[in-house]
Amino acid sequence: MHIKPEEITSIIKRELERYENHVNTVDSGVIIQIGDGISRVYGLDDCLAGELIEFPNNVYGLALNLEQDNVGCVLLGPEEGIKEGDIVRSTGRVVEVPVGEALIGRVVDALGNPIDGKGIICTNEYRPIMTDAPRVIDRQSVKTPMQTGIKAIDSMIPIGKGQRELIVGDRQTGKTALAIDAIINQKDKDVICIYVAIGQKQSTVVNIVNTLEKHGAMNYTTVVSATASNTASLQYIAPFSGCSMAEYFMHKGKDVLIVYDDLSKHAVAYRTISLLLRRPPGREAYPGDIFYLHSRLLERAAKLSDSLGGGSITALPIIETLAGDVTAYIPTNVISITDGQIFLETDLFHGGQRPAVNAGISVSRVGGSAQTKAMKQVSSTLRLELAQYRELADFTQFGSDLDKETVKRLEKGKRLIEILKQDQYVPMDMEKQVIIIYCCVNDFLADIPVNKIREFEKLFLEFIYTHHRDIPKTIKEKGSLDDEIKNSINEAVKEFKNRFTLEA
Repeated sequence: MHIKPEEITSIIKRELERYENHVNTVDSGVIIQIGDGISRVYGLDDCLAGELIEFPNNVYGLALNLEQDNVGCVLLGPEEGIKEGDIVRSTGRVVEVPVGEALIGRVVDALGNPIDGKGIICTNEYRPIMTDAPRVIDRQSVKTPMQTGIKAIDSMIPIGKGQRELIVGDRQTGKTALAIDAIINQKDKDVICIYVAIGQKQSTVVNIVNTLEKHGAMNYTTVVSATASNTASLQYIAPFSGCSMAEYFMHKGKDVLIVYDDLSKHAVAYRTISLLLRRPPGREAYPGDIFYLHSRLLERAAKLSDSLGGGSITALPIIETLAGDVTAYIPTNVISITDGQIFLETDLFHGGQRPAVNAGISVSRVGGSAQTKAMKQVSSTLRLELAQYRELADFTQFGSDLDKETVKRLEKGKRLIEILKQDQYVPMDMEKQVIIIYCCVNDFLADIPVNKIREFEKLFLEFIYTHHRDIPKTIKEKGSLDDEIKNSINEAVKEFKNRFTLEA
């Protein structure tokens, strides 16, 4: 076959026109040390703090220490098969997690990968785990109640949507149970819930998921799990991942409740990483930026302004104390960041008062702004009367001759404490709480034996919902107690007492 020279020339010209000179440059480095989930890399000249680094075997790391001659990284996966001398590459990206409706009802790890055996998560949306908190101008005041369904909290320590309320206490005092009750109570209230388990046993997380499924709460809940068997790096990023998943819904105008269980173990994980990276230790060997770690996480909880959709993230961080010492480093740090704390006391717990809320040092700095008017009306004197009862109870154990007024206050205090007791996983609607607290505060239970108060509560509420359904319905609709509703409750109590007799 004969090819003319001009044809060859035209082909060469065409190919030269198509030719594009692409040079792909990759910032790479060499591993000079690896072990304990930490790697030191020589090179990576253009690496940024918090950047995602690609290691061999499809493992990624997080650049935390940018030093003069190397970069300190924490691995977000197993280090098996990775050795000194291996090449690593910077990605130019930060750690991102999948977000969206597809995560509701799922159990995922700290990177958003499903671990519940229900298949892949189908979503195309991702958010970086580290983002700036909303500015002051982007927020609005916290004024909408976030009902927990727990009488002791909704009456005396009200939580609002967009608030950060710390749950603090020794181990085995019911901190997690309190948070799970709050999640269960959000059923049919159009609130998305996210539960972040940090450093817990896998069996504990499984039990929590089973409890949520049993009460139908997994229909609106995502569980982010970084258990004790996971690396410190995954425990470190888990709450930030959960917060990013929550922010997706907040920016869509929805309300989110997020539980961090618990930030004590989160601080320990960060301390582990920092010490391995040879960062200078400070108080209790924690690094100097441990306060900033928790503040930049909790400041992301907010109630957005109406112009931004009015969505909210309500955060319930949990902190474990040792021997009730709330003056330790991490508890005081988180207390100063949050908008109040619920303190659970070991002595109250073992004394049978559950939830074991110490109303004396528990506080909500949002206060009555995040409380329905009806609850505010019935609970305004509750904290004071409980404080007076405790003082009198301590004083009178040394004496026997008591005047009538003192005896009356002691008896009323005993009944108040009984009314505030509540079984686990049985949250109560606001209107039920208002009715029963109203009866106690107004001395309708003075003639009921203390050991029959719980039985009276159960039977009386059943009676109300059977024969006087208009009372709770009106309280729910109006959100306040007028004279007509009060008279209706008074008549209902008298009618109930005439029908039923509760004897000790």
